[in-house]
Amino acid sequence: MKSPRQTAFEALLKIHKDSAYSNLVLDSMLSENSDLDERDKAFVTNLVYGSLDHMIIIDYNLSLYLNQPSKKLKPELHTILVLGAYQILFMDRVPNHAAVSESVQLAKVNKSSFAASLVNAVLRRVADNGLKFPEKIENSAEYLSVRYSCPEWLTELWINSYGYENAEGIASRALDVPPLTVRVNTLRTGNEDLMWKLAEEGVISEPCDMVENALFLSGTGAVDSLESYKEGLFHAQDISSQLCCRALNPEAGDAVFDMCAAPGGKTFTMAEMMNGGGIVKSFDIYQSRVELIKEGAKRLGLPNVKTFFSDASFYNPNYGAADKILCDVPCSGLGIIRRKPEIRFKNKPEIDKLPELQYKILCNSAKYLKQGGRLVYSTCTLNPGENENVCDRFLSEHPEFSTEEFLPEIKRYSPGDRYLTLMPHIHDTDGFFMAVFRRD
Repeated sequence: MKSPRQTAFEALLKIHKDSAYSNLVLDSMLSENSDLDERDKAFVTNLVYGSLDHMIIIDYNLSLYLNQPSKKLKPELHTILVLGAYQILFMDRVPNHAAVSESVQLAKVNKSSFAASLVNAVLRRVADNGLKFPEKIENSAEYLSVRYSCPEWLTELWINSYGYENAEGIASRALDVPPLTVRVNTLRTGNEDLMWKLAEEGVISEPCDMVENALFLSGTGAVDSLESYKEGLFHAQDISSQLCCRALNPEAGDAVFDMCAAPGGKTFTMAEMMNGGGIVKSFDIYQSRVELIKEGAKRLGLPNVKTFFSDASFYNPNYGAADKILCDVPCSGLGIIRRKPEIRFKNKPEIDKLPELQYKILCNSAKYLKQGGRLVYSTCTLNPGENENVCDRFLSEHPEFSTEEFLPEIKRYSPGDRYLTLMPHIHDTDGFFMAVFRRD
């Protein structure tokens, strides 16, 4: 049986070496190490996500006691030092001596025995001196980068796009633990009935003021182990995504297309909003993800969901026409860093390539829309290059489309904005962008 720290080490190393999604790696590692009890699993989860969340500030602190940049160290050694420093600087319940000694032991069994004394010396100095921050410089992207563990190019992007105050708000909230929000399956239950059911399962739930039929959950453990989940009484979905479905406003008789649908949350919400009537055609480019949507629709009892294995960037006349279309495109995910902390380390040149794909998908999606129909373009990123710029270009090159007012009750960070950017520090949601178009 592997120790919790060894499991966390292997997970964090794999995330960095393979540029893999943290949630997928962690789920796999915890499944493989089924002998770990719930307490140990929670410890591993905290170690992995916490280390990713605070990687840049941890590297800054390690650099104070190293003769070379920490990122030039062997990946195994760097990972061990990061895990040890995270425990010392951010986990009050872990004694410093335990964090140091266990890190030394990790070094001895993970291709870093040559550096065991280095691990011991550096982590002891981290423990002696505590958490250090760089000197604060007004309007400095570099300061925000280290203080909130975001790459400097990203904090600079946010400052230039939204102003320093909003940039700091976005960066600081990226370190928060995200809430667990669910959408009540109104075809099978109601808010109060589900809250009672959840209470019987030991789960605390609270209604959401921003969106009807949404609950905040706590004390859940593994959500998919709950009987209420197995019975299809809810699915997990952030408030931002539920607002996006409201912006589209699907109705019972509509033909709705969800162009890039996996894992299916918006498809499910729209199908429920339509009271099981009409049709929601749910498309995705990966067959395995199409199967996930099918399974989710079956669990929730949504007969009006039809799934298709399809590339949203290419037009297929066989799909017919739609009254309403959700075009939630692949994006950099800069609005959901608190859920997937490794996103902050994405390669900027790769992100810069996304708008062309996004624009192609938007233009192709528009071909399916009936006259008088509504199309919502959305992303879960905070980057005008993927958001406003794509929409402005679309309007300039498609005069048959115009914008529509939507969700007027939701505060815009920029008054009078015809689009909507949701910001974590303003709206208490994931970072999210949406625009509503009408085909005239």
